[in-house]
Amino acid sequence: MTESRVDGKWFREEDPMWAGYSVSLKIEEILFHEKSEYQDILVFKSSSFGVVLVLNGVIQCTERDEFTYQEMIAHLPLNTHPNPQKYKSVNSVVLCEIDQKVIDVCRKYLPTMAGCLDDPRVTIHVGDGIAYVKSHPGEFDVIITDAPDPIGVAEGLYQKEFYEDMKRALKPNGVMCCQGETSWFDLPLITRMLRDCRSIFPCVAYAVGNTPTYVGGQMGYVLCTLDPKCKLKQPLNQYTDEQLTAMNVRYYSPEVHVASFVLPFHMRKALEGVLDT
Repeated sequence: MTESRVDGKWFREEDPMWAGYSVSLKIEEILFHEKSEYQDILVFKSSSFGVVLVLNGVIQCTERDEFTYQEMIAHLPLNTHPNPQKYKSVNSVVLCEIDQKVIDVCRKYLPTMAGCLDDPRVTIHVGDGIAYVKSHPGEFDVIITDAPDPIGVAEGLYQKEFYEDMKRALKPNGVMCCQGETSWFDLPLITRMLRDCRSIFPCVAYAVGNTPTYVGGQMGYVLCTLDPKCKLKQPLNQYTDEQLTAMNVRYYSPEVHVASFVLPFHMRKALEGVLDT
């Protein structure tokens, strides 16, 4: 199990899965630390990455680099959906979060990230996301699973049954994108995830991006679609630099979209037979 350690002025994220390795950030001030009904919640101001949110000892986001992850997990599926006009004007978003305390804490300490919660298009459902997906068949164009690591209650977000439920919750041309761990420490889990998804969806792909404060500095993304003609590795909207700037995008671009699916040779070898070449 991951442990958070506050050692003097430093926070360390440690896990026996990667013995001898930790992610460390220097602390300026602890802003909040409390246990909710579901998890340990820590918020602190770091000396170089701004405000940091930690759940159950695992860094979830920092003000400095959160955009690298959030843009990839959102734009990769949205910019491959076969109905691109939906992307230009998303009219409805449902956010599922099991822990109301996390929402409250983010509103207070991470307002630049939580400001979207007040968008009139957003509906917040406080409860079990797994149960919610199961009970809403055929409703969504895109499903994004911003899952924590598969520990405790989050283990269900990495099971084949959940992928099957997401398939049923998508519309016929739907696309889903899941947090896909890091190749440096999680290749067995990634292989299982992709194998499960390939048994359910006609098209599956795996992308990688860089987020410095996540373990290994790398984050993966599992993309699946029900549309066999959909090209997950090719963005539908070829946004210009001016358009990206107007969208307040800092990491994602059409070029990054394409490049993110080019995997290092060691990873391609490890995933032979699981991913298409």
